[in-house]
Amino acid sequence: MVMEFFRGGTDRQLEEIVGQISQMLVDSRHTFDLATDALFAGANADVLGPEVRKSDKRVNKAERAVRRELVVHTSVRGGRADMPLVLAAMSIVKDAERIGDNSKNIWDLAHYGIDLSQAPDRDEMLGHRNATSRLITDTARIFSERDSAAAEELLKSLDAVLDEYDRHVEEQLASDRPAKEAVARALLYRYLKRITANAMNVLTSLVMPIDRLDYYDEDKADRI
Repeated sequence: MVMEFFRGGTDRQLEEIVGQISQMLVDSRHTFDLATDALFAGANADVLGPEVRKSDKRVNKAERAVRRELVVHTSVRGGRADMPLVLAAMSIVKDAERIGDNSKNIWDLAHYGIDLSQAPDRDEMLGHRNATSRLITDTARIFSERDSAAAEELLKSLDAVLDEYDRHVEEQLASDRPAKEAVARALLYRYLKRITANAMNVLTSLVMPIDRLDYYDEDKADRI
């Protein structure tokens, strides 16, 4: 599998890139936690905004740094460069960055005035929020440790999570709630689904060949 290239005396620079991507995931989880605090904990979105943007900028800066280092690695090592690994890292780093972007989209909901701190279905939504936060943390750890067995085990459970988020979106489309409430929930579940799929794509680097990266960006019916 793609990340098996890292095992056994692989180029030190590429080892450092693994660490940078893992840190991107940690920072993206921080962005996610801040954003969802603004929705569910009654925190002031505008007060949290500067820290959300600061965290997101760290992720974006790290993405650019990783890409530059991959270009340098390829240029310096030439024909000895681990090209499958370089291509994989380019894909993985984008998924790590998208987790931060989708988290910032959740903060936007709070910024636009959505407050779910007293919502009757708050506990259910908060359960999904907590599960997603744990998923990002677990993905960072599993990727850092290159634990393919843990990645495969976690991936088995996550398609059902994607399906559940789809059901929630469909429920909101048929809901009698005021449009503002239904739209906010539909968007939230959509962002949770995208974050979950992004995490799954990172995990696929441990268990799938390079041509099947981003496998979970497709709906199950469309996967090859």
